[in-house]
Amino acid sequence: MNKRIYLCLAHMSGKEQMYIKEAFDTNWVVPLGPNVNGFEKDLEEFVGEGKHVVALSAGTAAVHLALLACGVKPGDEVLVQSFTFCASSHPITYLGATPVFVDSEVDTWNMDPVLLEEAIQDRIEKTGKTPKAIVPVALYGMPYKVDEIIADRYGIPVIEDAAEGFGSRYDGRMLGTFGKYGVLSFNGNKMITTSGGGALICPDGEAKREIMFYATQAREAYPYYQHERIGYNYRMSNICAGIGRGQMTVADAHVAHHKHTCDLYRELLKDVRGITLHENPSGRFDSNYWLNTIVLDPLLRVKGQENAYQAMVQGAVGGAGGVTHAAVNAHTDCEPNANVEAMRVGLDAMGIESRPLWKPMHKQPVYKDCPAYVNGVSESLFKVGLCLPSGPYVTDRDIEYIVGGIRGLIER
Repeated sequence: MNKRIYLCLAHMSGKEQMYIKEAFDTNWVVPLGPNVNGFEKDLEEFVGEGKHVVALSAGTAAVHLALLACGVKPGDEVLVQSFTFCASSHPITYLGATPVFVDSEVDTWNMDPVLLEEAIQDRIEKTGKTPKAIVPVALYGMPYKVDEIIADRYGIPVIEDAAEGFGSRYDGRMLGTFGKYGVLSFNGNKMITTSGGGALICPDGEAKREIMFYATQAREAYPYYQHERIGYNYRMSNICAGIGRGQMTVADAHVAHHKHTCDLYRELLKDVRGITLHENPSGRFDSNYWLNTIVLDPLLRVKGQENAYQAMVQGAVGGAGGVTHAAVNAHTDCEPNANVEAMRVGLDAMGIESRPLWKPMHKQPVYKDCPAYVNGVSESLFKVGLCLPSGPYVTDRDIEYIVGGIRGLIER
């Protein structure tokens, strides 16, 4: 192969340029305009259920504003899935609240309903207060156990982090429409992209207007700038929204392609010893397979395994090279197994990008003092899991090459 196969890059449809040109031609190059309105309408039609959508500068901004709308304040606690990217939990700290981490169950790899129940009762007993929100996550696009997570018994609002779950469904209904709020992301590696950006799915028009108020610096209705509450500069630009409008014309095709890659990985990996593909646990779950993920049997031997972690990594995963702190040690107290790291390094040498699963938030040093309700599932998955290329640019021939690379790295 003479090209590098990236994990997941969104594919442009060609219509983006039309909307961007229109924005420049009409001088709408600000965080409002026809493209923003049109993109929000497209998203509302896509998710359905009568929901309203606000286009924002990032999925992280959507989490932040959803927490704010749920009344999260300093000293409060928010229950959040531990097995996720930091954008699910960092906004909790922006508001002076404390994330309380809940581990995963083995079927979907998402928030464990049994542990969630335990955590709610224990936090009420320990603090005398009910947690202010629950943030489950659609890890790698896989829906969480919606029926078991969303319950009215405690009156706690649910903020669905569907940043990776754009187009995923549970019981035929679009993810992000079950909770009080739903979070979407349009980062450059997501199912569709606006280069950067996100959106918040709101229950009604009144909630949408309040979110827009806070997303535009919380300005009061005076003939001058009057601020009575703290707001944020979180609205999506008309240029980025133009990209999003073009992307919406291929959204269904992108989802279909990711599902196709899963089908092909399943077929090609079915007889590969020690490799298991993560898939929908039942017909109620309909993942978009944003990233296809595998787990490696701990006993599997991979070429170069004896040299794993001997070299210090330069830069950081996720394109953040140049803005990271140098690591002082090649190891941490929670890391992928040596065979997983050897597989990652071996694939990289073949021009194939792969990555470990998300490191659980309760194992991140920045959250070492936060409450956590764990069962070992997310930590054990982190040690054995790997993400494989899945984006629209990944062809059938690429997948054949990737699986061939995996086969060739396994010691017989």
